[in-house]
Amino acid sequence: MSGGVDSSVAALLMQEQGYDCTGVTMRFCGAGDVESARNVADRLGMPFETLDLTEDFAREVIEGFVAAYEAGETPNPCIVCNREFKFRRLLEYAAEHDYAVLATGHYARTRYEAASERWQLLRATDTHKDQSYVLYGLTQAQLASVRFPLGEMSKPETRMRATEEGFDNAEKPDSQDICFIPDGDYGAFIEQWRGVTEAPGEILDEQGVVIGQHKGMARYTIGQRKGLEVAAGRPIYVIAKDPRRNTVTLGDETELYHQSLQARAVNWVSIAPTLEPLRALVKTSYRGAGSAATIHQREDGSLQVDFDEPVRAATPGQAVVAYKGDLVLVGATIDSVI
Repeated sequence: MSGGVDSSVAALLMQEQGYDCTGVTMRFCGAGDVESARNVADRLGMPFETLDLTEDFAREVIEGFVAAYEAGETPNPCIVCNREFKFRRLLEYAAEHDYAVLATGHYARTRYEAASERWQLLRATDTHKDQSYVLYGLTQAQLASVRFPLGEMSKPETRMRATEEGFDNAEKPDSQDICFIPDGDYGAFIEQWRGVTEAPGEILDEQGVVIGQHKGMARYTIGQRKGLEVAAGRPIYVIAKDPRRNTVTLGDETELYHQSLQARAVNWVSIAPTLEPLRALVKTSYRGAGSAATIHQREDGSLQVDFDEPVRAATPGQAVVAYKGDLVLVGATIDSVI
């Protein structure tokens, strides 16, 4: 229970399905969120526990986020948090305390397919709230033990149920930023985390000519247009970052389009791994609609994804997730673009 309306209604729905529930909050968010979760648990008459995972979260999520930015990537810490904390740690806690299942407020669905003997992850019914993209890291064992009560609901329906139950967080706004960087200033956060000011470096054009100075590579991301402080007489974008040379390269929007990508840290979700070429709709960002592509598993277990048409701003460090209809097939971390 995060303290938000989604997990609160998820708890309510599990109770209505006849489950004997305990609310659990991981303490790496603000204290106010913990109290909001406790208030809902009290209102529902369920026991409530907190797990202090502050140090583990700092080591595994925040440090990983900072290190990835320093390596020139654009990481998605929510995916790591989901995989390592909201599911792995909570399922370990559930097993230790003899709880049968773990329910969360994510918008996604699961089902068991007897023919393949596999659990499957599917998009939520509400495509505007679907969170399957950030859940691709779930394993078969985890999928067997999780429940997503909101998978068939829309966000307005969730808020309506919260209002009917008198939850004080019924109209609480959705979180739009990374929880540990609420102001969205990644560069300032990384400098504070490391205790040093990021080294400035050169801004280059497509030909490698120096056209300016950047204020630290972490302040730039692929596809960025605003805040570049370079007068070019035309729209220009960040098209590449080189951590070894500490350079940021700017260019035309056409330079952001790529035909293929390679990906690491692969998780086959709803289907077994296959060496056969796989046709799918592939998303390279949370909000993206997806693009038709062919997926190849390479001998080292990594993926190569070849798009029918070039895709814009596929970014190393972000997730690439493949779908067949609503079914999540496989996901991975983008390693490089071609």
